[in-house]
Amino acid sequence: MSEFVDECGLNVRGGDGGAGAVSFRREAHTPMGGPDGGDGGKGGDVWLVADRNTASL
Repeated sequence: MSEFVDECGLNVRGGDGGAGAVSFRREAHTPMGGPDGGDGGKGGDVWLVADRNTASL
């Protein structure tokens, strides 16, 4: 194994989580249940995994 060390820059972007949902709680004994939708998720994760057996990008 050589002692050569290289460096590269990567630009990555995860998701934004979506637009959420508009919905209202519906229960038998609660006439105006109120909203139960959401703001969407937290967005996607980005994972980088190195493999010492790979020689190039």
